[in-house]
Amino acid sequence: MNPEIVPVYEKESIREDGMLFVRTDGILETMVKAPLILAGLIIVTVLIPLQTSFSSTRTLELTIYSDGSTHVSTKIDVDPLEPDFELNLFGKSIDNFVATGDTGFLLSEKIIEDKAIIDIFGSSSIIVDYNIDDLVSKEGRVWTFSFDSPSNYTLLMPKNSVIVGMSGLPNNMELVDEQTKLGLTAGLSEINYIFTPINPTTHKPTISSESSFNYVNTIIIGGSIIAVVMGIVLMLKRKQSKSLPTIIQIESTEKQTETKFNDAETIFNFRPEMREDDKEIVKFISDKGGQALESELRKKFLQPRTTMWRAVKRLERLGVIEIDKKDLQNLVKLKKDLEEEK
Repeated sequence: MNPEIVPVYEKESIREDGMLFVRTDGILETMVKAPLILAGLIIVTVLIPLQTSFSSTRTLELTIYSDGSTHVSTKIDVDPLEPDFELNLFGKSIDNFVATGDTGFLLSEKIIEDKAIIDIFGSSSIIVDYNIDDLVSKEGRVWTFSFDSPSNYTLLMPKNSVIVGMSGLPNNMELVDEQTKLGLTAGLSEINYIFTPINPTTHKPTISSESSFNYVNTIIIGGSIIAVVMGIVLMLKRKQSKSLPTIIQIESTEKQTETKFNDAETIFNFRPEMREDDKEIVKFISDKGGQALESELRKKFLQPRTTMWRAVKRLERLGVIEIDKKDLQNLVKLKKDLEEEK
């Protein structure tokens, strides 16, 4: 007689010594899933503080100069709890880099290729200004501005420039001091432009026979007036040998009226909190007739380019100077409307 085959089922059982045996099906699958769940929790924990420390660009303004260089000015909201902030620059040819905090304090920075590491010193927002030569190229007469922007921005074209091609339509376009200002969106933009030729004969005066006659009459009349004035001056000199002539006094008064806002003492009274080294710069510019090139300031005070640029930007924020471009150089001029800036 064949023995009966009875199937054996795995089940919980209790041995005589009281020990409990439990089925182990599914334990291997649970052991594999547990590390994956733990890794997901770690990633979420790391990402939460990173999301709160991300910066955001508040404003971005670009200005193209006639030599092809571009001035970048941007205001960025940062985390004041972080010791420093890493800023991605728009190229490697960086010049005149200046960073200021939300209180106007100059911030120290370190530039490594196309990145700037800025010590923010508790600022919640920073303003960064610098010049760059990587955004504009030239082929023949045509200049090409190419820029991949991370946010919306404004672009001020150089004077006497005409746009001949664009990769897209701007959001806004206006004229500012005879310069075209565009409002552009984030992303890649390309703008082709040329400079309009200046015809030297456009404003060349033409002298007709009638104007020539008037010109001769003007010389005769002017000579007579000069002779009369010289006679009056000689008479006054005889009567008042110790005093200045009236005409010279009037001319001196007019010159003082024209230059009163360029006087260094007036500016010092207007900004008594000004630093001593800044006062020396203002006095030098005043002695130069109210304006001087930045290169002249560097030569006078033996300062490197970046240090002098920071001092000039500091005076601009104080409202006592303004910066213009002249022959591809920075022209520093004392302002004449100090009361309006006060």
